[in-house]
Amino acid sequence: MKGDQNSSSVLRFGNFELDLRSRELRKHGMRIRLETKLFQILEMLIASPGQVVGRAELFERLWPDTHVEFERGLNTAVNKLRDLLGDSAQNPRFVETLPRKGYRFIAPVTRSPETRAATTERMISVLPIEKPQRTAARQMS
Repeated sequence: MKGDQNSSSVLRFGNFELDLRSRELRKHGMRIRLETKLFQILEMLIASPGQVVGRAELFERLWPDTHVEFERGLNTAVNKLRDLLGDSAQNPRFVETLPRKGYRFIAPVTRSPETRAATTERMISVLPIEKPQRTAARQMS
């Protein structure tokens, strides 16, 4: 996935955009505050849509120094992520739970190299204003 970040820094799913460079999540172009762990979980899941990301893999990569309360911490983080996405465990649109195995990102994902913010940004140029030269005929009147 690291090699893809340069060519496909924005991943789109549903009404959301995940910008891997700026590490931002947007819905309809509006930025959604995402805690670091939640971003990391979403990034791991969306890197391989349709494939299971195991609980052990999440643990090793995101909680390497934690030995107590990992299960509850992961469950809480995934539930927070679902809340932000408007998703649910009972009727998932984005994150599916595979009991005792892990999670799977189930929504279609499209990749785009430019962000919505970049495409809607407007630029303005300011040019110096020059005073018009008076002609000799005007100066006489």
